[in-house]
Amino acid sequence: MAKKTKKRIERDEQIYQLTTLVAGRFSLQEVLDKLAEAAVKVTSVKACSIRLLDEDAADLKMRSTYGLSEQYRNKGIVSKNDPVVKAAFTGQAVVLDDMRVDDRVKYKQAIIKEGLVSQLTVAMEFRDMPIGVLRLYSPELKRFDDDDISLARAVASQCAIAITNARLYAEAIEGARIAEQMRLAGVVQRRMIPVKAPLMPGLDIAATYIPCFDVGGDFYDFLQMDENQIAVLIADVMGKGIPAAIMMALFRGAVRAYADVQSSTESIQKIVGRLNKMACRECKDGEFITFFYAVIDIKNMTITYCNCGHEPTVLIRNRKIVALEKGGFVLGVEAQAEYEIESLQMKDGDCLLLCTDGLIDAANFDGEFWGRQSLLETATKLTTGSAEQMVKNILRYRRRFVGLARQVDDTSIIVVKVDRTAEPEFMKQFDF
Repeated sequence: MAKKTKKRIERDEQIYQLTTLVAGRFSLQEVLDKLAEAAVKVTSVKACSIRLLDEDAADLKMRSTYGLSEQYRNKGIVSKNDPVVKAAFTGQAVVLDDMRVDDRVKYKQAIIKEGLVSQLTVAMEFRDMPIGVLRLYSPELKRFDDDDISLARAVASQCAIAITNARLYAEAIEGARIAEQMRLAGVVQRRMIPVKAPLMPGLDIAATYIPCFDVGGDFYDFLQMDENQIAVLIADVMGKGIPAAIMMALFRGAVRAYADVQSSTESIQKIVGRLNKMACRECKDGEFITFFYAVIDIKNMTITYCNCGHEPTVLIRNRKIVALEKGGFVLGVEAQAEYEIESLQMKDGDCLLLCTDGLIDAANFDGEFWGRQSLLETATKLTTGSAEQMVKNILRYRRRFVGLARQVDDTSIIVVKVDRTAEPEFMKQFDF
């Protein structure tokens, strides 16, 4: 048990180190090389390759490897229509237990000469679009398991962010450097936030993000755990501008790396505990992160959550308010902080409202704040419509109060309504 715990701690530390590479002062090639090396060391395999998609050529170019010979690197073209690549681009983690006899493998002789046997391939995606593949290789038969798949996805996620950041940065240096970099950082940040809310049977979900400046510290996400469970999370990094945006990017990567496939109290406590330790290492004096993490089980219609000093999420039922306050201290201040988890039964017609403090701290020209009470009074009047209508109407009521006064904080809102009568036409799958 002690060895298993030690291995888990070492693995968590290695995953955290991966997230820091994205924000480092490295060129794209340096980041890719470091990630390829890190992938090999984290998973204890022989080699790794990173290929990027070239849409014009309809193939994948080898951009970085670790542990592979130059001859193997140049063995031939890998098309985006390759069966393994196509499967990976649909969100699958493709494991080839023995490449030497697998019909999906094109260059068997090169593989035998290189001494490779097993392969794991996962896609690198950004904004739900594939940009390349990450491959791990081993000389052992049937080498890869679920832990290796989880680690490979974490590395692939960091690669996707690094690649997109580097490409946007390269475009920015041609113009007005500081202003253009700020604009592109804002574009990258907003791409990290889901464009659309997911479709889940029995749930009506809507969300929006309104930035005040080019970049900021607000963040929300949806992670589908399985066909019955979805994680809903929202966070606010203390601070403004580039520092808050970088911390937000690191935090997003860590959340997706640590996210578990279970919604048990113990599982959520572990996730929050690891995120807090990461934040404590990264946050400077006066910096912290408020965070709300919940898993909704549509089969049993329950919500299991932890509130880490975030503006309390509320459950509205029959025009009555229940604040979801169980949890603990903000992240990034006390490494040994402990967190409570609570589970609640949800009923048809229930409405969850999540937001960041930019919504309630909005001020008019007289310096008066809209306030939490105004938000709750408004929200209880609007639960009869759809989730999207509720989000829009809340913002309309706030605009009536603040007028054209300029705001100084980002606004994020998520509304989740229980509606068993509305079945979506399809279910959107998330890969984390």
